[in-house]
Amino acid sequence: MNSINNLKWRYAVKKFDHHKTLSEYQVNILKQAFNLTATSYGLQPIKLVVLKNKDIQKELVQHSWNQQQILQASHLLIICIDTKLNESDVEKYFERVKEIRNTPDEIINSFREYLKTTIAGKTKEDLLSWGKNQAYLALGNLLTVCANEKIDSCPMEGFIPEKYDEILGLKEKKLSSVLVLPVGYRANDDIMIHQKKVRKNVEEIVIDIS
Repeated sequence: MNSINNLKWRYAVKKFDHHKTLSEYQVNILKQAFNLTATSYGLQPIKLVVLKNKDIQKELVQHSWNQQQILQASHLLIICIDTKLNESDVEKYFERVKEIRNTPDEIINSFREYLKTTIAGKTKEDLLSWGKNQAYLALGNLLTVCANEKIDSCPMEGFIPEKYDEILGLKEKKLSSVLVLPVGYRANDDIMIHQKKVRKNVEEIVIDIS
């Protein structure tokens, strides 16, 4: 039940304690968790920007609908998607497969060609939409890991991606920001800290078929 209790403990923090900072160990757990997130085909068309710079965080507040968590948080995690995914990324993936698993070409060739054809056949819009789906998978994973590690967080879609991309130099890296996750510690005077979690009954949201 520890996982359930931790998820009950978690909520979208409205005010962080700006005096408290996550340790390097905690931040590394989040980095590792992001890297271990399940993605379609295992291609990982996403990247994580870990920001700990109060000057930049302050600048980003005005492009985040003035949500102060952006500045208050210990760190700001920005989940980005690869805007230039192509067949070469598939090749790199299978090179890693060969290196890590020692899988011979005769076993992976058919799947490799299938994936190359699949990626090549998608429009840019298709690839961006698909990449966003992977970003949401990563966000869900990070939220759960944060809860289990007692790291507070607040998932955000309410920001202007173009401004984030400009300020963080993401376009030059062929990346586009999709989701933002401030992390740190809840403030003792956060208005939501003692509020009960509002959810449907499990029976209303889960359908059992035996």
